[in-house]
Amino acid sequence: MPVKKIIALFLMQFVAVAAFAQKLSVSDLTVNYKVNPIGIDAHDIHFSWKINSQLKQTMQKTYELRLATQKELLSKNQNLTWGSGKVDTEQSVHIAYAGSPLKSKQRYYWQVRITDNHKNSSAWSEVQYFETGIMNSSEWTAKWIETEEITDGASGPVPTFFRSFNIGSPIKDARLYITAHGIYEAKLNGKKISENLLTPGWTSYTKRLQYQTYDVTSLLTTGENAAVVSIGDGWYRGFLQWNKKRNWYGKEVGLLYQLEITMADGKKQVISSDGSWKSSFEGPIRAADIYNGETFDSRLDLPINSKTTAKWKGVRVLETSLDNLIVQEAPPVIRKEQFKPLKFIRTPKGETVVDFGQNLVGWVQIKIKGKSGEILKINHAEVLDKEGNFYTSNLRSALQENTFILNGKDQFLEPHFTFQGFRYIKVTYPGELDESNLTAVAIYSDMAPTGFFASSDKQINQLQHNIQWGQKGNFVDVPTDCPQRDERLGWTGDAQVFFNTAAYNMNVSSFFKKWLGDLKADQYEDGRVPAVIPITQRRGTDGSAGWADAATIIPWDFYWVYGDKGILSAQYTSMKKWVDYISSVASNNLWNNGTHYGDWLFYTMADDRDGKAAITDKHLIAQTFFAASTQNIIKAAEVLGNKEDVIKYTALLEKVKDAFLKEYVTPSGRLVSNSQTAYVLALNFDMLPESLRPQAAARLVENIKSYKNHITTGFLGTPYICHVLSRFGYDDIAYALLFQETYPSWLYPVKMGATTIWERWDGIKTDGSFQNTSMNSFNHYAYGAIGDWMYKRVAGLNAAEAGYKKIRIEPSPGGKFTNAIAKLETLYGTAKSNWKIENGKFILDVIIPVNTQATIVFPNAAGAKITENNNAIEELKYLKKLKGDSKNESVELGSGTYHFEYLMNK
Repeated sequence: MPVKKIIALFLMQFVAVAAFAQKLSVSDLTVNYKVNPIGIDAHDIHFSWKINSQLKQTMQKTYELRLATQKELLSKNQNLTWGSGKVDTEQSVHIAYAGSPLKSKQRYYWQVRITDNHKNSSAWSEVQYFETGIMNSSEWTAKWIETEEITDGASGPVPTFFRSFNIGSPIKDARLYITAHGIYEAKLNGKKISENLLTPGWTSYTKRLQYQTYDVTSLLTTGENAAVVSIGDGWYRGFLQWNKKRNWYGKEVGLLYQLEITMADGKKQVISSDGSWKSSFEGPIRAADIYNGETFDSRLDLPINSKTTAKWKGVRVLETSLDNLIVQEAPPVIRKEQFKPLKFIRTPKGETVVDFGQNLVGWVQIKIKGKSGEILKINHAEVLDKEGNFYTSNLRSALQENTFILNGKDQFLEPHFTFQGFRYIKVTYPGELDESNLTAVAIYSDMAPTGFFASSDKQINQLQHNIQWGQKGNFVDVPTDCPQRDERLGWTGDAQVFFNTAAYNMNVSSFFKKWLGDLKADQYEDGRVPAVIPITQRRGTDGSAGWADAATIIPWDFYWVYGDKGILSAQYTSMKKWVDYISSVASNNLWNNGTHYGDWLFYTMADDRDGKAAITDKHLIAQTFFAASTQNIIKAAEVLGNKEDVIKYTALLEKVKDAFLKEYVTPSGRLVSNSQTAYVLALNFDMLPESLRPQAAARLVENIKSYKNHITTGFLGTPYICHVLSRFGYDDIAYALLFQETYPSWLYPVKMGATTIWERWDGIKTDGSFQNTSMNSFNHYAYGAIGDWMYKRVAGLNAAEAGYKKIRIEPSPGGKFTNAIAKLETLYGTAKSNWKIENGKFILDVIIPVNTQATIVFPNAAGAKITENNNAIEELKYLKKLKGDSKNESVELGSGTYHFEYLMNK
């Protein structure tokens, strides 16, 4: 055969093979929401993957998964730890491991292949892995150690622990299992073991303390090695909340350290925290506190080795139970975006202030060379006052001050065991400072961005920006209320109102799974839920309506977003305990007792002679959340197959709603509290019979109009108000609220230059003065809950079935918008809704992930000629036209990328 023909045949075969390969493939494999994790729980392993196909309407038909302790065993298909066999199912997420019990501290390799409904088969996926952690406390050889010198809980220099050890033969691999009482920074041979920050994180330490697992193979060498760990007070024993109390969990910092080294010849060497370690308080970090900041004397930043530690003191070894240890659940806190100075300011008071242009959480890095002993001090603030001076009164007792003592050399400086909330810094330094040598670094939990929302309106886009940055700044290991003043606590109410918005913006699965574990651990025996998680103290407001209901609201919303039944199983007893507690204190199913926060920070004014303050009866609110939590248990019980509980709590729900009607609703349908929040909660949680709902919605609209289209809701009413208006046909009023620019409104802070969400609607007043200094955070995400409605209603991107297995694209154009786009990276892949209006034509671009199905609702399209990629939809076999209503048309379709157009009805 001629050479040209051979080449041509080869190319044809290559193209054919390539084309076939592109028909179906598997990617983005995860275990427990993570890519190639190490140190995870061997008892709870779930696999997920995404499917790639250029063919429309593609669904998985079967999968086959295999797992082994070596890659080679997979390729040979021999001695598998587990093989699923070919499973006939569409399920491609949360596949539970179903083999023999897995071993601790073992790496496993896995891969998957699938077939689809078009009779295509994928190749085996790329090999992925996971590594189990220490599963039993008996496997720890390490002991808790503390410094020999007892501090009795007093603040002071950060202690350092040291141990040298010798490795006599070549190393195959090494794992470090480590945690601390406090927050640690660990090094091996002078190099950091990780870029993770504030480890081991904040949990309910006495019940649940995370340990981390690190692959440190590359940091070790044959011969002498040095292990160094510094431990700051952190949340464990530092200042927490506004009463300036320390030592919430203990008085002394401590270390638990287990380094397991496997040699090339298979032998093991273990270096554990024990009596052979040394300790010292003579390091460069002279003080470190989350609220107050850090003092770093770089003249003391000397190499640590066997010679320099010869005179160090020893350690105390504690015989402490390790039963509270858990694997790392949450994503680590890491460095993220960086900002250079926007401008240098000389204030009216003559102070040097730097504006970074963005309110963020983290710290400032400095490159500098000054005289030895010179002091550089940095203070942090969110805003300037009306005169343009540095403003810190709203920080209350939190100093937010970092102090660096220079050593006379070229230096790179940043803090280690603190973080600040700020946009502005005040610099105090006797020498010259080059602005190019200052960098603000944002830190937050390492959550992958999943959502994107943008529109034709610049102010709404800034609002979305502010929502995202409010989330970033307050998702530093726990979902805090604020990141700057002397508080920074995991308030349950704030977390529950914002969860849905948070889950659009980022993958918060592991973040909230860990936090919900602490909620369950800290829940009182009688079922009450603390107002703050992790708990810091008992409060009279523990069990407050809308706050404690995080126990049922977040697990259900988590399930709906991620389709993960495991979260319902894990939290189910906690959910029931909370509702059973309410039932136990309610009088004839009426929850009319207890201390509640109510509709926190609702609209009010001084000297309210006209009764315009939007006060909502706290017990009315409590009754609606009693019903909401009961409903969440019913739904969870249905998913988990607990039929008896479905019957039990369905009967309870009927009684709860009946008690609401008798106590809070007049015969004509008026609520005893004529506020936006009262009507919003009654309608959102279906507290009224259907016959009374339309007039209640009309009363809500009447109320909004009486405030000249301003929102008056606080923390509990705000997340639902636009959803309720849309549900009852008042999109126009919802858009009027969204686009309102004067106080109180979402855009008022935007107009005032905000770059994050404020705690109060009017944190800065129109005259430049401030709201109440005792509670006036400029980074507080609760009101950012409007983001959920923007994704769902403005762009129209919704889950129609748990986990987005079925999707509903239902845009609702309105307000000033001429276009809006939302994208979401679901567990199945990218879902997208992108609409615009041009000369009366509605154009909608949609992406539906493989292995899902969707319903598309076309607004104002009744009777219109709708085309998909220039083809009439009636002619397309891959679309199923549904029965429309008087305004809209709908279709069902499977995966693919689609382009729709039609002329809208006026």
